[in-house]
Amino acid sequence: MSAPSVQVETRGAVALVTLHRPDTNTINIQMAMDLLAAALTCARNAAVRAVVLTGAGRNFCFGGDLRAITAHDRLDDYVRELTTYLHAAISHFVRMDAPVIAAVNGTAAGAGVGLVAMADLAICGRSSGFNLAYTSVGLTPDGGTSYLLPRIIGVKRTMELALLNRTLPAAEALAWGLVNEVVADEQLLTRALEVAAQLAQGPTGAFGATKRLVARALGGLETQMVAESESIAAHAVSAEAREGVEAFLRKRRPQFTGKRAART
Repeated sequence: MSAPSVQVETRGAVALVTLHRPDTNTINIQMAMDLLAAALTCARNAAVRAVVLTGAGRNFCFGGDLRAITAHDRLDDYVRELTTYLHAAISHFVRMDAPVIAAVNGTAAGAGVGLVAMADLAICGRSSGFNLAYTSVGLTPDGGTSYLLPRIIGVKRTMELALLNRTLPAAEALAWGLVNEVVADEQLLTRALEVAAQLAQGPTGAFGATKRLVARALGGLETQMVAESESIAAHAVSAEAREGVEAFLRKRRPQFTGKRAART
């Protein structure tokens, strides 16, 4: 039996959750299922008082596994299933008692940005970059990004990232409030675990109640993630997505032409 694509290691009262499909950590259905299992493990283990989420290898997470998506005949059904597990994992991380710290190494793209945004705190290395990337391949956001990013960085900045698909460097991510701290790349995990250890000594019950109060004040995360799932599933079978994903996999510039897609 192969090792899980998301690994959980306990270090005292801290759970280190590692996305483990090096070096891109792209999300397929198995990884989404493993991430949900990891979230449930952390939420149900009373000994876990803080969580660090990071990526194995050079990069945090490149988002959805486009090769896995295109390998299925019913792309929309595949995407719905994938996002169901992914969004359930995000919901559990957001609402569990233990504070969650994203330790962002290298690139966070697509749903990887959502994993950063859903964390209570985020620390990244100086060489890190953030790129939504969805519309560059004819898809729409998932991973809670359309809900969380406008509340973290504002609507105009969210639309800038969503429409222009430019990479946001670490220093700018800090200035915009997407991350709390930028450190030297080689110090990233050490610093994240240090912050987690500090939080693990705090009042976990009060932390959890505070997290849920903030989530309630912001409105319907889960409702928005259902809408995200339906939107990206619908666009997965569009002509735009077929062209965008094929161009990405073939490493060429996409040619988006023809009629506009139906509204979703």
